[in-house]
Amino acid sequence: MVSLQKIQPINDTTLEQIGFGWHTDSDESKYVANELVIVTNPEAEAYYECVNELYDMYATAAQHVIDNNLFFELGIPFNLIDAIKKSWDNDVHWHLYGRFDLAGGIDGQPIKLIEFNADTPTALFETAILQWAILKHNNMDEELQFNNIYEAISDNFRRLVTLFDDPEDFEKHYDGWKILFSSVSGNIEEENTVRLLQQMAIDAGFETGFEPLGGVKFDEEGIYDSHDEPYEYWFKLYPWEDIAIEENELAVLLTTIMNNQKAIILNPAYTLLFQSKGMLKILYDLFPDSPYLLKASFEPLQGVKCVEKRMFGREGANVKILDASGKTVEANDGPYGNFKPVYQEYVEFPRDASGNSYQAGVFFAYEACGLGFRRGGKILNNMSKFVGHLLR
Repeated sequence: MVSLQKIQPINDTTLEQIGFGWHTDSDESKYVANELVIVTNPEAEAYYECVNELYDMYATAAQHVIDNNLFFELGIPFNLIDAIKKSWDNDVHWHLYGRFDLAGGIDGQPIKLIEFNADTPTALFETAILQWAILKHNNMDEELQFNNIYEAISDNFRRLVTLFDDPEDFEKHYDGWKILFSSVSGNIEEENTVRLLQQMAIDAGFETGFEPLGGVKFDEEGIYDSHDEPYEYWFKLYPWEDIAIEENELAVLLTTIMNNQKAIILNPAYTLLFQSKGMLKILYDLFPDSPYLLKASFEPLQGVKCVEKRMFGREGANVKILDASGKTVEANDGPYGNFKPVYQEYVEFPRDASGNSYQAGVFFAYEACGLGFRRGGKILNNMSKFVGHLLR
């Protein structure tokens, strides 16, 4: 049983003052739970070790995909393959941050990988900022959480310049390079998430700018804001697969910009390999004895209760739970049905006394750096709630 501690929620006005405007869901229910999940220090350490090991496994699997030309199997659009290879082969294309979704880890349940949101992970503001604010609001010790996301991502911005050297040596290497940050217009969650990342970059020592996606300009010589100011780095909170499918000319142009060494795009194109849920099958092929992996296949698992997912998809859309006979017992509709399916062995999430399921989300920026939870039903969808945690 998941252990919870009741807290006094932060009122909506205060949440909006700190930049958190998406506090109420479409059904008027509150998005942030008024409880915290109790996590022990050994459990937090286990999450940390698990995610660091999983990232290394993903890196090995990505090299395997590239070496064996398995892009089609992972549903990778053909017009991004060159960009993926180029970004993978050069360390300057640094992976800024991602989020691992995990089952278990609390209530005595083993940790199991569900998927890796490596390109455009959400819940960054909630995990990095809101959890800290909740503890402060409730007069709790703000140190009692596994959460150094702000510092970790700030350091990873510095590593764009220092790479594997000490990020504290940033000023020795920095030569005035600028980062342009972009998100879709009119989406407060995405814009404020991007502006949080922009502030992290400023704290790291970068010059920055912000431009909505529709205002960014591109040519073979670089990437520019709406005032024609060039930028050496571009962070886009917009999925690579959507660029490939909906903006073919842009996908080709971004590859040319990379090949001409005119700009570096964050997160890099190779994170699309990590993002593809087809990697679950590649990982299981390469590491069948890993305690963190569930059985996965491109075909339905025979005689095993499993989950059908699409290679790309978000917030539980187009997810089905199949019983051991292959019958669908629960399903969510969604817009990702055209992507190929992958099948993963079913695992129960930890539950609370009311029967709610809890999925851990652990952010990664050079190393595991912060924990938060999503609460919902058997399939977590866009109505799931964010639940903070408390170390005890």
